[in-house]
Amino acid sequence: MNEELYKENILDHNRNPHNKGALASYDISHNGKNVNCGDDVTLYFKFDEENKVKEVGFEGKGCAISTAATSMLTDKIKGLNKEEIQSLTEKDILDMLGIEIGISRENCAFLSLNTLKEALNKNE
Repeated sequence: MNEELYKENILDHNRNPHNKGALASYDISHNGKNVNCGDDVTLYFKFDEENKVKEVGFEGKGCAISTAATSMLTDKIKGLNKEEIQSLTEKDILDMLGIEIGISRENCAFLSLNTLKEALNKNE
């Protein structure tokens, strides 16, 4: 996929984010903020009997990179267990986004991943 297609994919996830909205019933929720720009995300998770993500949702506000990364990450973690989620890296986020991210935008791109890992760590 070329960079223009990745940019369009990011814009599409920003305009129509997947899994947007709080879950009515959840096992874990956690809020994360990017103090540098004001991006804010709250993640919600429900696990099945095999301890895999059954449902995920998010609320918050952020730039296109932050919203798209959160949308893509919430799609990716469905069906994963906590150990698989913990193994996700910043490189995985960059691969999903598919474009080069400047240093000033890395906090935006990684906000949902950091929030996700904080949520799991606080609930172990």
